[in-house]
Amino acid sequence: PGIPWGTKEKQEWFNSRVYYRSYQEEVVKPLIMGFEGFTVHQYGTLHVIKNYPLYVVKSKNWDDEKPCVLITGGVHGYETSGVQGAILFLQRADNYFSQTFNIAVAPCVNPWGYETMERWNAQAMDPNRSFGSTAATNESRALKQYLQQHFSCAKWLCHLDLHETTDFDKFEFRPAQLARDGEISNQVGTILDGFYLVTDSTTSNPQCGWLKSMLNSVRKVTHIAPVRSSDILTLQQLCTGPDGTVIGEDALQGVMPVPVPALGMCMGITNAKYKATTEIYPDSPRVTAQLCNQAQMMSILGGLEYIMQYDKEILLPSHAIQTSFA
Repeated sequence: PGIPWGTKEKQEWFNSRVYYRSYQEEVVKPLIMGFEGFTVHQYGTLHVIKNYPLYVVKSKNWDDEKPCVLITGGVHGYETSGVQGAILFLQRADNYFSQTFNIAVAPCVNPWGYETMERWNAQAMDPNRSFGSTAATNESRALKQYLQQHFSCAKWLCHLDLHETTDFDKFEFRPAQLARDGEISNQVGTILDGFYLVTDSTTSNPQCGWLKSMLNSVRKVTHIAPVRSSDILTLQQLCTGPDGTVIGEDALQGVMPVPVPALGMCMGITNAKYKATTEIYPDSPRVTAQLCNQAQMMSILGGLEYIMQYDKEILLPSHAIQTSFA
């Protein structure tokens, strides 16, 4: 205690990891089977004892004139619904949204973490703290390079990064993090029960109407987490109406502001106008794994439908919005 891990301790940690599930069976197979209106591309390979192919799924009718949407999952490999929710979206979306948007989905950024059900990568590093100006992990570096080299999007319109917060965070990850960093703490973190969205506290416009639309969409399948009392003032400063009045307290429920650039989070990887990280508590007695996957999908659908309806920069297709994927 009190001494950060060195190479020896990190290797011992790595050697003690257990493989609980198969990335090939649970992620790669559904991707290879394909989705209507999308094509599957390998954007890299992650080598950890064995090779893990990294995949992105793109709109088949990609058009440089359309606005671009990025959806990422599995940055923390053990957060299952982030991965499976992205796949569920691909199975349900068909061609509907791709008529308006170019859509790219990277459903599992950290496949080794998916198999071992770990937050970190194989080097005991947190990929969701490595998307800053200098990518510090193989996972973040591979995705950043691919986006920069293979996409012609001058500006991404939207990015949703799909996550969970599990009991594992409190009882295993947090103690391991303290041990790795040589820190000592008796504090036990709390986990919000429900679905919520993480927004950037450093932005001047977090698009509160968009956040609220996603939360309302998720409410169709599960409950929303309460706002933390420590966040209320920040949210009131961020979520004001055009006349400077504070948006109702109901709009603040289910939103958590954090300094994204300083943390190097994946949701800051693009210059998107609309960006957020999703979170859901899968160990709640009020949800199932299937409900968590559906909540992730519903957040995507609600966000995209809001943009199609209210963003004046979007040139809608000739047909009116006439469906909801509830």
